[in-house]
Amino acid sequence: MSKTFSMEVGGRTLSIDVGRVAAQANGAALMHYGDTVVLSTATASDKPRDGIDFFPLSVDFEEKMYAAGKIPGGFNKREGKPSENAILTARVIDRPMRPLFPKDYRNDVTLNNLVLSVDPECRPEIVAMLGSAISTCISDIPFAGPCAMTQIGMQDGEFIANPSQKVWNEGDLQLTVASTSEKVIMIEAGANEIKEDKMIEAIYMAHEINLKINAFIEEIVAEVGKEKHTYTSCAIPEEMFAAIREIVPPEEMEEAVFTDEKQKREENIRAITAKLEEAFADNEEWLAVLGEAVYQYQKKTVRKMILKDHKRPDGRAIGQIRPLAAEVDLIPRVHGSAMFTRGQTQICTITTLAPLSEMQRVDGLDENITNKRYMHQYNFPSYSVGETKPSRGPGRREIGHGALAEKALIPVLPSEEEFPYAIRTVSETFESNGSTSQASICASTMSLMAAGVPIKKPVAGISCGLVTGDTDDDYIVLTDIQGLEDFFGDMDFKVAGTHDGITAIQMDIKIHGLTRPIVEETIARTREARLYILDEVMAKAISEPRPTVGKYAPKIISMQIDPQKIGDVVGQRGKTINAIIDETGVKIDINDDGVVSICGTDPEMMEKARRYVEIIATDFEAGQVLTGKVVSIKEFGAFIEFAPGKEGMVHISKIAKRRINRVEDVLTLGDKVTVVCLGKDRMGRISFSMKDVKNNQK
Repeated sequence: MSKTFSMEVGGRTLSIDVGRVAAQANGAALMHYGDTVVLSTATASDKPRDGIDFFPLSVDFEEKMYAAGKIPGGFNKREGKPSENAILTARVIDRPMRPLFPKDYRNDVTLNNLVLSVDPECRPEIVAMLGSAISTCISDIPFAGPCAMTQIGMQDGEFIANPSQKVWNEGDLQLTVASTSEKVIMIEAGANEIKEDKMIEAIYMAHEINLKINAFIEEIVAEVGKEKHTYTSCAIPEEMFAAIREIVPPEEMEEAVFTDEKQKREENIRAITAKLEEAFADNEEWLAVLGEAVYQYQKKTVRKMILKDHKRPDGRAIGQIRPLAAEVDLIPRVHGSAMFTRGQTQICTITTLAPLSEMQRVDGLDENITNKRYMHQYNFPSYSVGETKPSRGPGRREIGHGALAEKALIPVLPSEEEFPYAIRTVSETFESNGSTSQASICASTMSLMAAGVPIKKPVAGISCGLVTGDTDDDYIVLTDIQGLEDFFGDMDFKVAGTHDGITAIQMDIKIHGLTRPIVEETIARTREARLYILDEVMAKAISEPRPTVGKYAPKIISMQIDPQKIGDVVGQRGKTINAIIDETGVKIDINDDGVVSICGTDPEMMEKARRYVEIIATDFEAGQVLTGKVVSIKEFGAFIEFAPGKEGMVHISKIAKRRINRVEDVLTLGDKVTVVCLGKDRMGRISFSMKDVKNNQK
């Protein structure tokens, strides 16, 4: 039996149809928000997956081109692999929902979001986020919901809840906040240097909206929700923990993990594991889950050390940053390079500059095909954590980290008019032990400055962690978490920004929410840390952008021509512009406004191309002196080519001061000559003269 529920969200009606479609899924919600329609489903397997020690959750956001009235490009005319936007949307759905499933649940769960229709005023991403939460809450899948998500944009200093695609793209804030009925559980933000107090205001504006949505979801669950099914628990038996503590006392485990060297710690844990394997050699059931048991023992030990003893595994103070180092220009011949090291986390970022024609073309569900001028990509090879596995290209984590750094740096990039380049930065992870994404932001800032990109301000990033106790007031915020504190802690709260404000946030937790004091303390702590990194580390490696691009980077000359002359510069079927490119070896781009960009590495050839474009785009005027090549000889005169496709004729009477009978007596094909424009003759034709060129004219 189909039922429809609706409420007002962000000034528009959100409607949910339950029981109308996809009845065989564990839970399904057909979401309507304006003319945006998304089918969200939640399904789970009947039994746990064998041989795994994690919760197998999959989240999909399927962008179908028909939803925007488009046919997919390419030969196949079928949607291919997920776009970066689809991957990032799926991650934003996964991150707040994953901690709300039981920790000992091992059944496969898939949350699928199929975008059926797109209204530019109602972004499908937020509809899918809400749809995933609702379909899971009403299903029989164990889930500690409800949870809701709201997006906040900002235009002219005013916050806008669930803004249109246009406001989202062009505003000063892109904030997504997820909440349970009590606390904030996820934050994702890109911002144009928003002040910390303003960001907190926006976060809790979204949280208040989420509380209303959660109350609405609870009403839906009360009416159509299914009873949650029972499942096979994969929790470690308490008697096994007791036996482990007998063999490896807490003091021994504490000594094993209390070191600032990741490799030494792993070696200690391997020795403990081997000791336990020998002790449990006759207990196959315990051996099967020994790895998870040792992991949980480590976790309890680390959390107790931090929360009760205020001791961190590497011996640092609670607010202390690991040793830092920064350098630039370590890679020759690239356009810019920098390396940033924080403890055992090390990132090298390489910057590449190219003409604007090299921008990335993005074709998605948005109304328009857009171009990405700045591209940040992040790589995480297995050797960075001492492991061995083949490279299969970037996964969702790598794409997410690259997008976060990109988001953090976009607000400080120069405009196309100031710096007419496409820009690509690639962050290579050389070593990883926590918060590589924030190290990549620091390295990328320095790499951009080393490449001569005139960024407005440097950007740095830092991550804080959290360990909580039994009450909301029992917690410790940790500055600059390393890998172990991330794995065993409750939060990874990343904040990037300049001296003047925040440019990006990504907050993930493993518990059921953060109180406002924790959020406020963390944001304050990250500001203090990033200012230290900016002033005491990065500024000492490179304090400002270099005045020019590097030796090996392409140079660009920009010039403005009359848009009416674009056709003359391009020529029929591109003949004219291609002739200039072939002769000079440069690359030329012209936009619809008549802005011409000439890109090359040889200044002489670039200047030659510029002169050609200027000549072609400028009408001949009396007194104008030009140099060209003889390309045709007739009985009555010679035709001179001043630039590809731009010619003029010198009458035989204007070739020499003396009388000549034949043009060939003075000129041959290919001669370079200088002429002066005499203006129009009696017939209205432009006339040129060689004999009237004055010796001092250039």
